Amino acid sequence: MESKAKLFGHAIHPMLIVFPLGLLPVAVIFDIIGLVTKRGQWHDVAFYLIAAGVLGGLLAAIFGTIDWVAIPAGTRAKQIGLTHGAGNVVVVVFFGTSWLLRYAAPAAPSTLAVALGCVGLALALFTAWLGGELVERLGVGVDKGAHLNAPSSLSDSPAGENAIPAQPGAGQS
Repeated sequence: MESKAKLFGHAIHPMLIVFPLGLLPVAVIFDIIGLVTKRGQWHDVAFYLIAAGVLGGLLAAIFGTIDWVAIPAGTRAKQIGLTHGAGNVVVVVFFGTSWLLRYAAPAAPSTLAVALGCVGLALALFTAWLGGELVERLGVGVDKGAHLNAPSSLSDSPAGENAIPAQPGAGQS
């Protein structure tokens, strides 16, 4: 099933998920460093990473929803996509709440603010795995006819046509 929201021939949702998947875990790591070192600047940085990660997550959700709507009803992919998306909404709510709890004093977050980030990260690992299941196992967001010698996404050719011929001996050990 092809993605419905594309930019230069590639699905937009996976382009955007790298931001929350990178920023939010690093925020948790920085909080842990801040707790261990008792230096507030680590928590300050975590505060801004969370803000950027939440915004990135909200933007990715828009394009994920566009793709999810296109998944046929009654399929395993539709249910997994729903769980993936709903779980990520909860992740964004946890981190967003953590950010709000820090707002008055970013360098000295409450235990609850840090705990929400940790729980949000644990849930994000599961929802990321669900996203991988959708793409890697179920082929959601993969171009129809995709294969190892498909033409560039910048060409006018669909993935299933005008394949680049395999080089003799390529892929052999």
